[in-house]
Amino acid sequence: MLFQIVIVAAILACLFVIKQWLSSRKQTLDKKHVVITGGSSGIGKSVAIEVARMGANVTLIARDVQKLESAKLEVTKNCLNPDHQIVQYISLDVGDNYDAVEKALHAAEDDMGPIYLLVNCAGMAICGRLEDTSVSDIKCKPYNVSVTLALPPDTDTPGFANEEKTKPLETRLISQSAGLLSPQVVAKQLIKDTMDGNFYSTVGFESFLLKILCAGMAPVSSLSEFILQVMLMGLFRAICVGYLISFHRIIRNCMKTRDKTKKSE
Repeated sequence: MLFQIVIVAAILACLFVIKQWLSSRKQTLDKKHVVITGGSSGIGKSVAIEVARMGANVTLIARDVQKLESAKLEVTKNCLNPDHQIVQYISLDVGDNYDAVEKALHAAEDDMGPIYLLVNCAGMAICGRLEDTSVSDIKCKPYNVSVTLALPPDTDTPGFANEEKTKPLETRLISQSAGLLSPQVVAKQLIKDTMDGNFYSTVGFESFLLKILCAGMAPVSSLSEFILQVMLMGLFRAICVGYLISFHRIIRNCMKTRDKTKKSE
């Protein structure tokens, strides 16, 4: 058993060294066109600043022109080569009309070349209870592109501040267990994982826990990641049960508090 553990450890060490070597040879974002929806604030703006520091040309997409102007100035100040990089913005609601979005993206490509990286940070969370949520269809069509899915905990953004206004107490207490991250930290890790070709981008233990437990039929980014998933899946399932017990306790306590409040009214 000890011999097998040593062999696995040696294999993981070799794979780590190979991955680091390959990462050092990966393509950069220098002069590449990066489009960011929701780029006027929060994680989107932080991602824009991060890629600008790596030499990318940036297109920001959001609805508020005033916020876009401010974000453009901030991103421009962080450009690696200010004299050679281009930062532009498009005022657009990406959830309103598909044809308008398609037209805007084609126009952005005409101005700054093919889109090398699309970072979708647009959107907002509307909190509530399942029984109050309507059913809608979500359709997807596969394209020949690589995808990186970010799984960050709560992040200190304007969207999060708005989300907190309607978030049920149970949800707030549960999400607080993972802490609150800055958008700069999330953006930095997201770009790193994207450039490394990882399917998941995680920050913190809870985020990493989700990455392992939700692997399922997700693409395998590397052999070392696959070995970690196989080795840790069982252990993390046990840890997850501990989290679930804690979450159920929070829900029960909130229900009791709510019932007492109703009876006293």
